[in-house]
Amino acid sequence: MPHNGVKYLCQNPGFPRAAGPSFSLRTEQAGCLTNANSHMTAFPEVSKIKYEGPKSDNPLAFRWYNPDEVVAGKTMKDQLRFAVTYWHTFRGTGADPFGGGTMLRPWDDGTESVENACNRARAAFEFFEKLDAPFYAFHDRDVAPEGSTLAESNANLDAVAAVLAEEQQRTGVKLLWGTANMFSNPRFMHGAATTCNVEVYAYAAAQVKKAMEVTKELGGENYVFWGGREGYQNLYNTDMKRELDHLGRFFHMAVDYAKEIGFTGQFLIEPKPKEPTKHQYDSDAAACLNFLRTYDLTDHFKLNIETNHATLAGHEMMHELEYAGMQDALGSIDANTGDLLLGWDTDQFATNYYLTTQTMLVLLKYGLGSGGVNFDAKVRRESFEPVDLFYAHIGSMDAFARGLKIAAKIIEDGALNKIVDDRYRSWDSDLGKKIESGQASFAELETLMFDKGEACANTSGRQELLENIVNRYIDIA
Repeated sequence: MPHNGVKYLCQNPGFPRAAGPSFSLRTEQAGCLTNANSHMTAFPEVSKIKYEGPKSDNPLAFRWYNPDEVVAGKTMKDQLRFAVTYWHTFRGTGADPFGGGTMLRPWDDGTESVENACNRARAAFEFFEKLDAPFYAFHDRDVAPEGSTLAESNANLDAVAAVLAEEQQRTGVKLLWGTANMFSNPRFMHGAATTCNVEVYAYAAAQVKKAMEVTKELGGENYVFWGGREGYQNLYNTDMKRELDHLGRFFHMAVDYAKEIGFTGQFLIEPKPKEPTKHQYDSDAAACLNFLRTYDLTDHFKLNIETNHATLAGHEMMHELEYAGMQDALGSIDANTGDLLLGWDTDQFATNYYLTTQTMLVLLKYGLGSGGVNFDAKVRRESFEPVDLFYAHIGSMDAFARGLKIAAKIIEDGALNKIVDDRYRSWDSDLGKKIESGQASFAELETLMFDKGEACANTSGRQELLENIVNRYIDIA
């Protein structure tokens, strides 16, 4: 990872200490010494971000996100359950296919050592705390370096998990969900739970087992499966049914192990149609739910819906959320957006009030349960200074807070419901009720239409009016 040569914590005791309580917990594992008393500051120029209201021009303050404000019966903090992703925020380098990393990260010495991973974890929690984010999320390989053997990788993860636990205690920040990175290492070139190599499958099972254990130990409220390479590039060399059968069996083993260790968090699957594979088996919400029904897993899994993945699948975020929600399968969201002029997963921070309003209309309708609004988003390659991490998160947190307030007001006023109810009014007739209850037949309906000769006139869909109504609420929010 690129860095500016400044070392953090143990390597540079000259950094000032961060404010906050300290604990005497010291744990030494795999060469990692954790010590909360040595906690230094990675963001000395930033104080805790506070709410200052819509008229504020302070870029390091919230204009719309007021954690304690009650909206639709809950505080904003409880409605939105914001989470920061470890991978983009603290492992992203700014590299792209045409050039290396650009990010300045003074707390990171650029090595894949356990000690550096512990230092990075402390910097991450300083960020979470100053941002006032209640949750974070990680892959196992984000937080701890992979070793030369599975045993070494597990020991590395245990060492850093001790620091994560210490920092959770110090800050009160919680783990929204954990997961395993089963797509970066070359061993997973053919997939993990859908690989053609049975020993890679076994390795993936062992890796998930450990990630689930650590997630449970850290109090994670969910566990996510994203099938980054669970798909195919070419059907000429793919036995699709066998691969899907193996994936179903893998998930059943995860369910069994969760019961064995007493992990009660929600399992989540994250849909994505392509990239890195040509076709991924979790291509959209409909495909995921069909898979879960086929393999008798609907009682154990819900979906983690991401905006940029919905776009790549040819859907709007609102569609994917509604499809999952109406089937009681909406578990959490990855809050980002894509660039509609680009055909890949750009993972940009969402700042569009229309997008956040549409998202919150559905989330208020169905709820998120143990899920949250997780910022699976990264600053642009050109936004390379540490403070840009704050600007990005503050802007998107404000956008979702404003979307929440707009959506709550629309729902409270029934501004959209009346028009929708009127559009389907004919189904409230005796005929409509008979059809919906399953008491009508083709022959009976044919007789009815022979008698009537033609269906009654349609009513307008009022699409433009509905769009104008939403505009009005955005204007006055």
